[in-house]
Amino acid sequence: FNDAYTACEKGECDIVVLPTENSYAGDVGAVMDLIFSGSLYINQMIDLDVVHNLIACEGATKDTIKTVYSHAQALAQCAEYIRLNNFDEVDYPNTAMAAKMVSEKNDPSIAAIASSETAELYNLEVIEKNINASRNNTTRFAAFSRVQNLPNKTAKMGEHFILVFTVKNEAGALANALNIIGSHGFNMRALRSRPMKELMWNYYFYVELDGNINTMDGSDMLKQLSSMCDRLKLVGAYTSRVHK
Repeated sequence: FNDAYTACEKGECDIVVLPTENSYAGDVGAVMDLIFSGSLYINQMIDLDVVHNLIACEGATKDTIKTVYSHAQALAQCAEYIRLNNFDEVDYPNTAMAAKMVSEKNDPSIAAIASSETAELYNLEVIEKNINASRNNTTRFAAFSRVQNLPNKTAKMGEHFILVFTVKNEAGALANALNIIGSHGFNMRALRSRPMKELMWNYYFYVELDGNINTMDGSDMLKQLSSMCDRLKLVGAYTSRVHK
């Protein structure tokens, strides 16, 4: 995730798409931290259904497989299936790399957890489909770029924006920040806290909100928040879209 994000910061690519949250396994902490500390902006959020499959080399079966490889999020989303089949699990940088390794090893005792498209790409067989615990398994992906894309000043339905900020470590500081947001008529869709790596027991806050930030209310809110937040960043603005 860090390599991909940094490549976009350096101009080696125009856009990087990274997962921020899974409906079953929760936040992707490493990406959340990049959102706070990095320089890129989010210009789209994409919700995609996730289907995990057990994939292995030709000739492998559930009986021959002893160990499964995949990304930590995929392993977490398939934890019940892994436990019921008494598989050992090994964390890998991502699902595609795990599948590539399984293909190269050509060992019927190992398998990857990945998509059916990945199985086809690396000439692997799908041993079992839909092994994730939740059938309502959705991952949110953020599209990052170096350019901040603000909406038109005329508000319309389905507009959202994201802020990250820190407040002083004192009573009522967070409540005051949230009151400023509420007083300008913006509804919070999500509020999360994450520890700051450089300051022990200090936290930053990530907020997703409904509405158009590029309005008078949005401008006034940012001014008021800036006066009381140690750090404040408008991460990006986007419009809701449905992806299947």
